[in-house]
Amino acid sequence: QRKNPFSSDDRLASKPAHSHRGDPTYGRPPEGSRTEQRGKDAHSHVGKEVEELCLIIRRTGEVGEDGHVSVTFGQLFETYVTISNKVVGILLRARKHGLVHFEGEMLWQGKDDDVVITLL
Repeated sequence: QRKNPFSSDDRLASKPAHSHRGDPTYGRPPEGSRTEQRGKDAHSHVGKEVEELCLIIRRTGEVGEDGHVSVTFGQLFETYVTISNKVVGILLRARKHGLVHFEGEMLWQGKDDDVVITLL
């Protein structure tokens, strides 16, 4: 982009050619760019989907002896798939943030219908 004659972005000319791994801006879009804004918007959208998934688990699940709400993957899949087709991806993101727990690396429809998902 630095040498692109059709680019109207003047900020590119003032940026260093390459950033290095130790640099805090390494692998990040330029501050204030549309790319940065798209990333923030996507992060916000996924966060809202994770919240919605947790609410659905709370509504459809049952409270166990430990006080945590649990639901089987099959039941959650049937409920949530009408809202979004990204059930597994959102579950993985929720687990990454410590909001839910389930056994295994990945969940597959049909095969893992009996896997218990616990809301933390």
